[in-house]
Amino acid sequence: MADKSYDTGRVWDLVDKIGFCMLTTKANGDLRARPMAAYAERIENAIYFLTDAASHKDDEIARAPSVCLAFADSKGQKYVSISGAAEVLNDRERVKELWATPAKAWWNNADDPSIRVLRVTPSFAEYWDSPGTVISYIKMAAAAVSHSRPDMGANAKIEM
Repeated sequence: MADKSYDTGRVWDLVDKIGFCMLTTKANGDLRARPMAAYAERIENAIYFLTDAASHKDDEIARAPSVCLAFADSKGQKYVSISGAAEVLNDRERVKELWATPAKAWWNNADDPSIRVLRVTPSFAEYWDSPGTVISYIKMAAAAVSHSRPDMGANAKIEM
């Protein structure tokens, strides 16, 4: 039986380590993904992002708050998919807490009135945690020769 606390902790560890994800929203019946810098707060069960008040994702989230976050460390062969509910907040203190180098590419400073906080509250996560690219290729090659399935590392589905 899987250890839920270990699996939940592993999700948060991977989110912290990877740091960037593709945020997928629903836009006029289609799905739309864009890269975002993620700030995980495991004690709050929340992942935060900085966004702009004029961006389309804010309107998309207002209409359809269910989102998906896809984190990928392709070199290390580690992946996390998180589903949850998103909301856009005008929380000036949180903006200042989250202000970091990635934000400087979009805004001059944390006092810019157009900055908003996007909060995602995870409800479900799944992760794939393999031993790395080289070992994975070796395991796949060995499995192909022996006509068996390779052990590609840990995979878990977790209710958050």
